[in-house]
Amino acid sequence: MSSKNSSVNSFGAKATLEVGDSSYEIYRLDAVPGTEKLPYSLKVLAENLLRTEDGANITKEHIEAIANWDPEAEPSIEIQFTPARVLMQDFTGVPCIVDLATMREAVESLGGDPNKVNPLSPAEMVIDHSVILDVFGTADAFERNVELEYERNGERYQFLRWGQGAFDDFKVVPPGTGIVHQVNIEYLARVTMVRDGVAYPDTCVGTDSHTTMENGLGVLGWGVGGIEAEAAMLGQPVSMLIPRVVGFKLTGEIKPGVTATDVVLTVTDMLRKHGVVGKFVEFYGKGVAEVPLANRATLGNMSPEFGSTAAMFPVDEETISYLRMTGRSDEQLALVEAYAKEQGMWHDPDKEPVFSEYLELDLSTVVPSISGPKRPQDRIELTDAKNAFRKDIHNYVEENHPAPETKLDEAVDESFPASDSVSLSFADDGAVDARPSAANGSEGRPSNPVTVRSDERGEFVLDHGAVVVAGITSCTNTSNPSVMLGAALLAKKAVEKGLATKPWVKTNMAPGSQVVTDYYNKAGLWPYLEKLGYYLGGYGCTTCIGNTGPLPEEISAAINDNDLSVTAVLSGNRNFEGRISPDVKMNYLASPPLVIAYGLAGTMDFDFESDPLGQDNDGNDVFLKDIWPSPQEIEETIASSINREMFTDSYADVFKGDDRWRSLPTPEGNTFEWNEDSTYVRKAPYFEGMPADPEPVSDIKGARVLALLGDSVTTDHISPAGSIKKGTPAAQYLEEHGVEPKDFNSLGSRRGNHEVMIRGTFANIRLKNQLLDDVSGGYTRDFTQDGGPQAFIYDASQNYQKAGIPLVVLGGKEYGSGSSRDWAAKGTTLLGVRAVITESFERIHRSNLIGMGVIPLQFPKGESAASLKLDGTETFDIEGIEELNNGKTPKTVHVTATKEDGSKVEFDAVVRIDTPGEADYYRNGGILQYVLRNMLKS
Repeated sequence: MSSKNSSVNSFGAKATLEVGDSSYEIYRLDAVPGTEKLPYSLKVLAENLLRTEDGANITKEHIEAIANWDPEAEPSIEIQFTPARVLMQDFTGVPCIVDLATMREAVESLGGDPNKVNPLSPAEMVIDHSVILDVFGTADAFERNVELEYERNGERYQFLRWGQGAFDDFKVVPPGTGIVHQVNIEYLARVTMVRDGVAYPDTCVGTDSHTTMENGLGVLGWGVGGIEAEAAMLGQPVSMLIPRVVGFKLTGEIKPGVTATDVVLTVTDMLRKHGVVGKFVEFYGKGVAEVPLANRATLGNMSPEFGSTAAMFPVDEETISYLRMTGRSDEQLALVEAYAKEQGMWHDPDKEPVFSEYLELDLSTVVPSISGPKRPQDRIELTDAKNAFRKDIHNYVEENHPAPETKLDEAVDESFPASDSVSLSFADDGAVDARPSAANGSEGRPSNPVTVRSDERGEFVLDHGAVVVAGITSCTNTSNPSVMLGAALLAKKAVEKGLATKPWVKTNMAPGSQVVTDYYNKAGLWPYLEKLGYYLGGYGCTTCIGNTGPLPEEISAAINDNDLSVTAVLSGNRNFEGRISPDVKMNYLASPPLVIAYGLAGTMDFDFESDPLGQDNDGNDVFLKDIWPSPQEIEETIASSINREMFTDSYADVFKGDDRWRSLPTPEGNTFEWNEDSTYVRKAPYFEGMPADPEPVSDIKGARVLALLGDSVTTDHISPAGSIKKGTPAAQYLEEHGVEPKDFNSLGSRRGNHEVMIRGTFANIRLKNQLLDDVSGGYTRDFTQDGGPQAFIYDASQNYQKAGIPLVVLGGKEYGSGSSRDWAAKGTTLLGVRAVITESFERIHRSNLIGMGVIPLQFPKGESAASLKLDGTETFDIEGIEELNNGKTPKTVHVTATKEDGSKVEFDAVVRIDTPGEADYYRNGGILQYVLRNMLKS
């Protein structure tokens, strides 16, 4: 349990901290020599070990190891980190609660006490992932979207309300409140925790990789899979190696016109190039004090995009100011400051900790940037955006997504000269005049213009590169008043100049909390945003997680009928292929002001320096520089429109919910009554037939390849997410259970039903399984049939399982990067996959695979499936796994791949079970089985 007092206390570290009229028990770091020179993040870990020392899992030697940390050494010492609390969003949170409910029954069936299954650390869930922007650009968009959300998700929400009543220490923030990470930093994060009279640093793991946003507040934590989160809730520590810490020095000040988003994309680019996977990043130096907390949170949020485990800022005056502004009590402010100073955790810019590696950024060198078209680390300076788009478009038109009628560098419609592209001018009545414009030459860019007629939007021409989604969305930026008010001020100036958003742009506005709406209203800026189409659509992740909602029918039809490579621009943190909208191939990250600017431009084939956004009421050209707000305007607006009362009012009854939430009928009882007809919530299958003691693990014989995948296959490619398409296995299942296509909802919303989720695993429309030529989507070859014909991955896996044939997946570099998704691992194991062999893994997905009983293996250094000439038609034998039964973890296992002609490829694969704790999980068939068995023993 997070707050448990040390039962050993080898260093005599217990002491009392007096703060005002209150006194708290603390574990003093200065009782352990050496901790004073540690980076802030390692001080938090040291205190964690000191407080939870039990002489068995956490020993005096572990505490000394962190105090004597060698910054130069490669990580080798395993420690057990006990998070203070667990944070969940509803997509990954629902399966967590399904599993806990199932675990209660499993404990009971094995003779244990089901009421033992409760969170032992505070667990909080924010429902923010289910709202879809079906309706946009109208004054009633928010109400209609929330209405649809409840219609689709009533079953799930009833289940969560049951959980809130049935489990101790589990709270739910209802829909329509805000984005999980923003609610966390504005309300849930404590910075200093108090439990049972003990004060200690707030630490928190979450079921979303962007949990790291709290790092900006000085709260150590990161995203874990839902599987690890469940274990943490049940008091199971997180096994980890004491990491290397990268010191990132900030100097200088941001120049006018540069936003926090630009800083984040620059830092992401730098850290990706440097290499920080598995490391902590910690910001330090005199420049730290100049970074507003909202910008710190934005930097922390993007830690998964850097590849680091965490991206920490220490506690200082700015932290206290933010806590005061967001309505924390005076007692809490005093405790946070006193505790940080007492423990040597208060930021002192003159004292430089020792780090493993060093980077430095002069903030004055940062320039406006965007990122795309398919990864957050692919930064493009805004001045080069048009050229970069023209280079990238060829990859989408000529190769991967051939448009047969498109001639590169040549317009299809002969009425438009090859040197021209289509420029659009709009009459007051919304009619569109499409005419050639020499100013926007199409040289270097494929063109395939299509005329679209719309009753609502008039007539216009769509071409490759058209911006069809402009979304202000996701916690990365919607927590940051400087960019949110910057966007609103830009909208005001655009409207005053007579500019309008192009008619083919789907405008999305989803703030991170209700406070944003309050300060937009107080500043009088909503009407200008609405004039450009940015009406409130919902408080949730929306566009950033693919809940963009459908594009208007005529626009979607034009895109798909003519194979146009159109674009989305969003202020989110994820722009992976196939994630934002099934109609959109190219996705770009940008600051909220630039999202609005691209909505005005209507195309990525645009240079903001030389191309006008339109004409003002006097016919003069208007450029981006003419409507970009100054830093002074933004600061004055922040000062006049944001106050503490907005936060205290918004969060006064945060767990209570609106009338819709309160009127949901809620089941009662300590165990859940499963509805066999439910297509949303079904009893999890992980404990069926599970014996009280684990059976020995075995080598893998005669396995077939389910998927042969390339580099940068993300959990977005693997995990079920997005809409459910007719004809797919998930759709077939739902239709067989009486669900009409209009009620399919998203895959993410059905995460509590394993039957739907298995069918959506490896089903992303952009997945390229190299067992097939020129085929995208959830397909493979089924070698249980003669000739190995093409089949859905789900259907093939069922045939393999019926035939008793185990499966493997082969991958490339950075396998499993992306959001921390439990279903990427759960779906993998339920499809019958026993091993995944790649060139390298992302941290969370690798540990999640182990947590579901799948062994992660790596090709020998420098080797790959391609270099070993593996084409996926082989059968695989993997020997050496059984050594784990002897309490040892082998460094390698021997793999023999036998080709159809009988020839063999042999190699030693590296076993990526990195800690003894992970070996225990694997031996038990998974982390949940391990926890359940330990529960029975206790």
